Amino acid sequence: MTARQILQTYWGYSTFRPLQEDIVEALLNGLDALVLMPTGGGKSICFQVPALAMPGVCIVVTPLIALMKDQVFQLRRRGIPAAAIHSGMHYREIDTVLDNCIYGNVKFLYVSPERLRTEIMIERAKQMTICLLAVDEAHCIAAWGHDFRPPYLQIAEFRALLPTNSGRNVPTVALTASATPDVQREIVEKLDFRTGFQTFRQSFARANLSYSAMLEEGKEARLLKVLTNVPGSAIVYIRSRRQTQQLAEWLMRQGVSADFYHAGLSTPERSQKQDDWINNKIRVMVATNAFGMGIDKPDVRVVVHLEPPDTLEAYYQEAGRAGRDGQKAYAVLLYTEADCEKVIRQTELQYPPVDLIRRTYQALANYTAVPVGSGEFSAFDFDLAQFTKTFNLPPNDTHYALKQLQLAGYIDLSEAYFRPSRVVLNLDHRALYEFQVMNPRFDPFIKLLMRLYGGELFTDFVPISEGNLSRAFLVSENDVIQLLDQLAEREVLLYEKQKDKPQLTFLTPRHDARTLPFDVQGLDQRRQHALQKAEAAVEYARHPTQCRTRLLQSYFGEQTDAACGICDNCLKAKRRPEASQAVREQLREYITLAREQGVSPRQIAHYFSHTPEQALDETLRLMLAEDELRYNAAGNITLNR
Repeated sequence: MTARQILQTYWGYSTFRPLQEDIVEALLNGLDALVLMPTGGGKSICFQVPALAMPGVCIVVTPLIALMKDQVFQLRRRGIPAAAIHSGMHYREIDTVLDNCIYGNVKFLYVSPERLRTEIMIERAKQMTICLLAVDEAHCIAAWGHDFRPPYLQIAEFRALLPTNSGRNVPTVALTASATPDVQREIVEKLDFRTGFQTFRQSFARANLSYSAMLEEGKEARLLKVLTNVPGSAIVYIRSRRQTQQLAEWLMRQGVSADFYHAGLSTPERSQKQDDWINNKIRVMVATNAFGMGIDKPDVRVVVHLEPPDTLEAYYQEAGRAGRDGQKAYAVLLYTEADCEKVIRQTELQYPPVDLIRRTYQALANYTAVPVGSGEFSAFDFDLAQFTKTFNLPPNDTHYALKQLQLAGYIDLSEAYFRPSRVVLNLDHRALYEFQVMNPRFDPFIKLLMRLYGGELFTDFVPISEGNLSRAFLVSENDVIQLLDQLAEREVLLYEKQKDKPQLTFLTPRHDARTLPFDVQGLDQRRQHALQKAEAAVEYARHPTQCRTRLLQSYFGEQTDAACGICDNCLKAKRRPEASQAVREQLREYITLAREQGVSPRQIAHYFSHTPEQALDETLRLMLAEDELRYNAAGNITLNR
C-alpha cells in the first residue's frame, strides 16, 4: 500500500497534515530526519505510516512507560501489532516479546533508552529485520535540554549495531515538541545523523491557544475566576504534591468538580483518576508535572500554572495540552515576584561549587573506605542523611554535588536513592497539638520530627531518614518504622517507605579528590545555560507588552513579525486608546527625521513635553518590544529598518 492508503486504512484520514507527508517520504527514501512539532501536531503518524510501508519492525525509544502503554494501546486498537518492554515485566515476558519481533509478529516495539544497553536487547536486535529507529522526546539527548537523560547518549551506539535492511542502513527519526537551536544541533550530532538528513519544523505558534501571564498574589481567587469564565475540561499545575490535594479539595468546596494527581499515588489510584478525568467524570485535575504525558484528551479548554516553569520547553509542552482539538483554548500563568526569584535560586543550587564536589568525592572515599586506584564497579549501601551528618556536609548542596559526579561518570546512584522515605503531616498545628496531649507516648517522637524536618511537614512530603531518626531517638530503625506506621494508621501523617536501600557504585577506579579530572568549564557552561533558561521563563512571565506566542517562537529559534492577536499582551494593545496610535505616528515621524543618528530619550521627552508621560512611555516600550524601534550603538533610539 502507498503511504496515503495506509493513512486511510488505519487512521481513516484521506490526507496528511502539513509536513507529515514530506517526513514520511524522507524516511521511505532512507534519510534521517529531525521532526519539530508542537504537542498535538501528529508526530506519531510521521514514523508509524512509513514503518507500515516497509518490511521489518520499527523500534521506538521513549522515556515514559505511560507513553509506551498509550501508543501500544492505540496501535493495537487499529489492528497494528505492537508491544512494549518496560520495568516490571518478567524476564520470560521480555524474551517472548523479542522473539515475536524476530519472527515478524510485532511491527512496533516500544522501549526505554536504558533498555537499549541490555545484552538481551542488543543480541536480539542483531537478529531482527529493523526498518526504522524512532527516537521520541529527542530533546532528552541534549545536555542543554530541559529533561536530559544520559542513556539517550548510547542510542547512536545501539544504532551502529543494527543490521542493514534490504541492503540499506536503517533510517533514524528524532521527534520532539520543544527544542532550541542548541538542542537541535546536539540531537543531530549525538544521534550521528548521516549526510543528507532533513529537518522538518512546524511553527510553534498555536492559532487557537491564547496565552496569558498575571502577577497575582490572590492566586486561588483568580484561578476560580478563570475556571468560571472558561467552561470545560481543565488542568491546574502546581509543584507541591500536598498542595494538589489541598487545592482540589478547596475547589470542590467552591462547587467545582476537581481531583488531584501526583507521582506519589499508587498505580491503581493514578489510573482511576486519569480515567475519570478523560471521561469527564471530573472537570479539573490539579496535578504536579507528573500528569499529562501519554494522556490523549483533545478537548482540554484551559491549562493553568500556579507558578512559573523552570524552562519554557516544559511550559510549552504542558500548556500545549490545551486545545488539541483545534478549538479555542487558554494557557494561563499566575505568578508572584517571589515565585520568579525562587526559580532562579533553585536553578543556581543545582550547580554547586567545584570545591564542594571534590569535597563530596573525598567524603565518599572515606565513607566507603575505597583506596585510590581501586573500587571500580564496587557498590555500597548509601544513606545520604547519615553521610552528610558524618562529614558535616550541607544536605541539599551535597545532593546536587552527587548528581554532578553521576553526570560526569564517576559514580552511579540507584533509583532508590532518588526515592527516599517521605512523610507529610495530615493535621494542622492545632489538631496535632491536641493529638500530642491525648497521646503522650507519641509526643517526644513528633517533637523530634518537627525539630529535624521543620514546618514544611505541614505543607508537603519531606524526605526523611529512618536511620537518622533512630540515632536521634536512641531506638532501633525498626522501632522508628513502627512508630511511623502507627502514626500513619491514626491518620496523623502519611508515610511513604523507601522500597529498597539506595546503592552507590564507583564507575571508575577511585581518584585522589585533589586531582579529580572534573570538567570545571563544562559545569560552568551548564550552569549558565540553565540560568539562561530559567531567566527566559521568568522574562516570559514578566513581559508587559510582547506577544506571548512571539516570545515562545523566538525562544525556539523561529523568527516572525506576526503577533498572535489573542494573548493577553496583544489584547491589551488592541484596547489602547486612539491617542496612543497618534503618539506612535508622531514618534515614527520625529525619529525618521533624525535618520541613522537617532534621538536620545531626553530629546524625545523634551519634544513631547505636552504629551501625557504615561502614554509616551507606554508607546515607546511597545514600539521597542515589537522591534519597530531599537537602540543604536550611541544609545539613541532609531527606526529598526
